[in-house]
Amino acid sequence: MTTATLTSRGQITVPQKVRKALQAETGDRIEFVEVGPGRFEFVVATKKVSTLKGMFGKVAKAVSIEEMNEAIAKRGSGAK
Repeated sequence: MTTATLTSRGQITVPQKVRKALQAETGDRIEFVEVGPGRFEFVVATKKVSTLKGMFGKVAKAVSIEEMNEAIAKRGSGAK
């Protein structure tokens, strides 16, 4: 198990092994995500949006902004 110590100023140094596994670099933003009572995950949150391109494959059908807004409004109203 890899550990770190919390300083009196509320800071920790993320161990090198963890930084490498997360591909975290100097200046990266870290988000703490609550996954249960008293349990958190931390996630490197500075990856570029462009890295998501192609993650979900080709778009089956293009949807307009108007169609998106209509679907959101319908879902918000509880209509089917």
